[in-house]
Formats: sequence, C-alpha cells, structure tokens
Amino acid sequence: MTLSKKTKLLPAIACLLAIIGGAGFCWQYFGSSKSGALTLYGNVDIRQVDLGFRVGGRIAEVLVDEGDKVEEGQPMARLDADILAQQKNRAAASLEAQKAQLAKLERGYRVQEVAQARAKVAAAKAVAVNAAQNLHRVSAMRGENAISQKELDNARAQDREAKARLKEAQDNLDMLSSGFREEEVSAQKAAVDEAEAQFAMAGIQLDDAVLHAPQKGIVLTRAREAGAIVDAGQTVYTLTLVNPVWLRAYVDEPNLGLIKPGMAVRVAVDAAPGRTFPGRVGFISPSAEFTPKTVETEEVRTALVYRLRIQAEDPENVMRQGMPVTIFVEDK
Repeated sequence: MTLSKKTKLLPAIACLLAIIGGAGFCWQYFGSSKSGALTLYGNVDIRQVDLGFRVGGRIAEVLVDEGDKVEEGQPMARLDADILAQQKNRAAASLEAQKAQLAKLERGYRVQEVAQARAKVAAAKAVAVNAAQNLHRVSAMRGENAISQKELDNARAQDREAKARLKEAQDNLDMLSSGFREEEVSAQKAAVDEAEAQFAMAGIQLDDAVLHAPQKGIVLTRAREAGAIVDAGQTVYTLTLVNPVWLRAYVDEPNLGLIKPGMAVRVAVDAAPGRTFPGRVGFISPSAEFTPKTVETEEVRTALVYRLRIQAEDPENVMRQGMPVTIFVEDK
C-alpha cells in the first residue's frame, strides 16, 4: 500500500476509534446489561428547604443548631409573642361584643321599652282626643261669631299637632313590638363572622410565633440568632431533608427499555463497602436530555440520556446528599 493511501486511511481509523471509545465510556458510565442486570451511577439528591416565620418579630429563642437532627413538628425557634397575644385578646373581646349585639337584635327590644312606648301612645291619644273636642267647640263658637278666626286656626293647629304626635308614638310602639329589621340582624351576623375571622387569624399568627420542622431532617444552616428582628418569610434555618432518600441517576437510550417505574434496585455507596441498600425506581423522565455537566466529556457530550429518580431505604443514615452511588437494577 502506498504512503498516500495510508495517509488517507488515518482520519477514518481515528474517527472509528473515537466512536468506539465514546461508546465504551457511555457503556461504562451509564450502565451495562450483562447477565440480565443493569448498573447505573448517580448521586444522592440534594434536597433542602429554607425555613422562616410566617410573621415578623424578634427572635426570643433558637432551639437547634447546625448539624442537629430534627423530627417532623419539632420546635426550632420562637418569637416574642407578647404583641401577638395582645392582638388575639383584642380580637376575642371584639368578637364577644359583636356576639352580644347580635343577641340583642335577635331578642328584640326589652319589655320595659315596649311598656314605655305604650304609655306614650296612651298619653298622645288623650291629647289628640282633647284637641279634637276643643276644635269641635271652637268651630261651633266661630259659627256664631263668638270668637275670632285666629282662635279657630289655633285650635285646628293644635288638633293636627296632637294627631301627628299620636302617629309618631304609635309607629314607635309598632317598631318596638316587631323587633329589629331583618336587614339589621343580617348585617350584625356578618359583623360577627368578620370578628370570628379576625380572632382565628390572630390565633394563627400567635401559633406561627413558633417555627416547627416541616419534616425529618438535619439542620444545615442557622442564619439568625436570638434577639434578631426578622420579617415574615426571612430565612432562619436551612434544613436538609433526609427522609425519604432520593437518588438521581441517568440511563442512556439503548438501556431505557430495561427500566420500569417500581422496579427494585440495590444501592451501593463507598461509605459502606460490601453492603447494599434496597430501593425502588420512582420516576423516569419522559423527555431526553444531553449528558449532565457532571459527567460531560468530549466523547459523550452529545449523548442523550434520561433522568431517573430512585427512592432508597437508609435506616442507618449512611448516605449524604451529593454522595456518589452505584445502582444495580435486576432484570425481572
């Protein structure tokens, strides 16, 4: 073979070797299916949450420190609750006042008030009768020119005034006898509902003066100290979540058919040599993505892979977030 022909074959041979090498790396990193088993490599997922109070105030007490383990519902910090307690007391007093007003409206007016109204009606009726009789006499006298027209006009005015006062007294008695209007009772019921909502909100805010752990975990960061003034939502702790333990792994497209949600796996970590932990495939991404930056090399940076999420059992708390793991998927 001539030198020129050998020179032309060199690029093709180099390209073929690069393809074989890249495929070998993908096979080594993303898994193999020898003997019906698939081996994957990944990491323990980093899962953490920033915790803060839902109300603002001054931190009175910090109860846990960095590295402490906490259980779900465990108190982690407390605010000074004096102002919040007073707000709740004020809301309770307002609620009682609104309820008392509603009870008054529903019961209607007092018996004494109705009796007084009846007495006023009787008095007004007597005045009206007397005014009517006086008008009758004055009218007869005027017909005989015994009195002036002015006296007749005065008698008529007194009669009209007495009738008007009688009607006013009767209307007031009718109102007291029938009780308060339905619109007034409905408006007061709405006021009671609003007061109840304010009282409930004050109670929630008082409860929120204690910061509880949302679930089991380990304190990663304590961002505030006792005496600090914090706003609502400001981070006080950062908590890493350890239960359940989630693993993140990737599988290349040729081996995708070997993975199904719910499949049992065994997990090995360098921190526990010779041991494996049970787990189960929980999620397979429906879409492909390029090789993650953590494993990207020149040979496999264009390879398409699918992300997996695996839930593992770690009763001894051996796994740490970010730790590399080896996952063995048995063919079933």
